[in-house]
Amino acid sequence: MSLATLDLPARPRTASAPTPSVTPATPTAAGSTGSSAAPADGAPRLRAVPAGTEARGFVLYVGLDEAKAAQSGTDLGAIVEQLKSLVAQLSPAAETYAAVALAPRGAGGRDVDVVRLALQDPAALAKHRQSEDAPAAKVREGIVIDISRKRLLLDGEAAPLTYKEFELLQYLVLREGRTIDRAELISSLWADGEDEIPNERTIDVHVRRLRSKLGTYEDIVRTVRGVGYRFDRHADVSIRHASTPSPDFF
Repeated sequence: MSLATLDLPARPRTASAPTPSVTPATPTAAGSTGSSAAPADGAPRLRAVPAGTEARGFVLYVGLDEAKAAQSGTDLGAIVEQLKSLVAQLSPAAETYAAVALAPRGAGGRDVDVVRLALQDPAALAKHRQSEDAPAAKVREGIVIDISRKRLLLDGEAAPLTYKEFELLQYLVLREGRTIDRAELISSLWADGEDEIPNERTIDVHVRRLRSKLGTYEDIVRTVRGVGYRFDRHADVSIRHASTPSPDFF
């Protein structure tokens, strides 16, 4: 079975406004539903009725708990009885069935959405499944620069920094707030001569690669135009120092 929806015309709500009537739908030659005469302007229209089917009734979901009903001076049972009585007045041949939706106490969401889900409304179930299947937003845990273990954690996961990239980051971190020019980085980090000594332009390449691995936290390494680079304390950054002072700090 599938569900159709009923389009009601927009009209001002007044005490004397007449109750709208529904024009019975009849099959057309094309297999869709229509009426023997064009519906009068303002009459409700059924839509989304698949070919080969007919409307056999409707479901009205009411989002209302006992507490809210009591605030209005009524209860759910009284509302149900009045609705059933109204249907009997409008169409004595109509059959009615009422079901109360039960949900865990304090279930979040709009009342009517909770009711639709509890009563297995197909559209509500499909939307609920989509929300469950959607990937959860990744929680930002921040960045941890672990000096003692020579590693970098981004949102709880280890970043694939090379040894030289971590040395570069560490050098800036241990000199927090001070702008380090390129010449100092070269003389300090490549002094052992084991690696090819870069020029100042190559330093920019090393910094660019480091930033790419920092992801959304790349701005913790700042560029000071015409001078060099610096690290400033950031709310998302935690620094874990070794139990003894680092030999790199001087």
